[in-house]
Amino acid sequence: MSASRRDFVRVATAVGAGLAIRPGAAAAVPTAAPAAPNRSGAAKKLLILGGTGFIGPNTVRYALDRGHQVTILTRGRSQAKVAGVEHLIADREGDLSVLGKRQWDAVLDNNARDYRWVTRSVKALKDSTGLYLFVSSISAYQTPAMGYQHAGRVLAKPIIDENSERFSPPATWKDGDQVPYGLSKAIAENLVHAAFPGRATIVRPGLIVGPTDPTDRFTYWPVRIDEGGEVLAPGNPDHAMQIIDQRDLTEWIVRLAETGTTGDFNATGPAARMSMAEMLYGCRAVTSTPVQFTWVPETFLAEQKVAVWSELPAWAPGEPLMFVDVQRAVAAGLTFRTLADTARDTIEWDKARPAAERAKRAAGMTRAREAELLTAWKNRAGK
Repeated sequence: MSASRRDFVRVATAVGAGLAIRPGAAAAVPTAAPAAPNRSGAAKKLLILGGTGFIGPNTVRYALDRGHQVTILTRGRSQAKVAGVEHLIADREGDLSVLGKRQWDAVLDNNARDYRWVTRSVKALKDSTGLYLFVSSISAYQTPAMGYQHAGRVLAKPIIDENSERFSPPATWKDGDQVPYGLSKAIAENLVHAAFPGRATIVRPGLIVGPTDPTDRFTYWPVRIDEGGEVLAPGNPDHAMQIIDQRDLTEWIVRLAETGTTGDFNATGPAARMSMAEMLYGCRAVTSTPVQFTWVPETFLAEQKVAVWSELPAWAPGEPLMFVDVQRAVAAGLTFRTLADTARDTIEWDKARPAAERAKRAAGMTRAREAELLTAWKNRAGK
C-alpha cells in the first residue's frame, strides 16, 4: 500500500520533534560543529587506536577541539595528517613496542575487529593507561544472525539490555583461534575488563551511520528517497529499528574519556522507539522529490530471497538487535542530533563522492531489482 499524506505529515512531524536534540547545517563533506568546552577540568592525554577510518576522524577532531592531547596509532596506510596530532605507526597484529613506556590518561580502542589485537594492546597498555575504552558492538549479544526468523514480531519494548547474555567461546575454543565477529567482540570485552578492573569502559554501538560511512547500510535509504519515484518499503511499517550518527557516538566517547566514566553501555538510538516508517518518512522530510512508498510484506520478500541487512539495509524484521535498551547510555550523557540532520548530511556527502564509488555502493538493491520486485508484488496482489 502507499503511504498517505496524512500518515506522512504525522510521522514526519513526530520525527522532527521527538528526535530533535541539536540542529546542524548540511555540507558537501560535513565537518564537526565547534565543540563545547571540556568541562571536566584539565586536558587529557588520549591514545586513539585507529583514527583514520570511519569513526576515527571525528573522534580526533572533537578531542582536539575540546583541548585534549591526541596520539593516534595506525598501520600508516593512510596519508592523512592532522595538525596537533602525534601519529605512531604499528600493526596491531604484530609488535606494539612503539608504545614503550608512554603514559596516557585514556586509550580509545575504536578499530579492533579481532580480539587478538586487543590481547596485544591491553598487555602493552595496562600499566601505562588510566582508562581503557573499547568500542565493541551489540553483535556481542547472543542472538541468531539477522534474517527472517523474527518476521511478524513487532517489539513494543526492548528485550536486550547491558545484562543480556553475550556470546561465549565453545568448549573446543583455544586462545588464538579465529572466531566470528560477535564472539570476537565479546572475548575482547572480557580481555579489557580483566586487564583494567574498575578502569574499563565498554561501548556497544548498533548500526553506525552518517557521512563517510563506507558500508552504505543507512546511506541507501536517504539517497534512494532523494532520487524519488516509487520506493519499495520493506515489511511492517511498525517494526522497530535503531541507528546512531557516528558524530553523536564519537563525541560521546570522548566525553566518557574526559569524565573517566566506566561500565558497559549500549550505544544506538534514538532515545525513544523509532519505527521503520518513521525512519523512512524522516528521510523523506529533507527532500522535495516526489516519492511514493509501497510497503511489501516480508513473507513475499522472503519468497523472493531478498536479503535483509544487505539488499534492504538497516532492516531486520522483528530482530531484537534493532530495539536495544539505551537508557544507561542516555543517563551517561549520550545525545542525538535530529534524524533530519543525519539524512540531509548523508545525502550531501554521497553527492560529493566519485561517480564510480556511487555506482558501486556497498549495500542496497539495484533499481532494476527493486522495479522487478515491485512489479511481481503488484501482480501477486492484483494491483
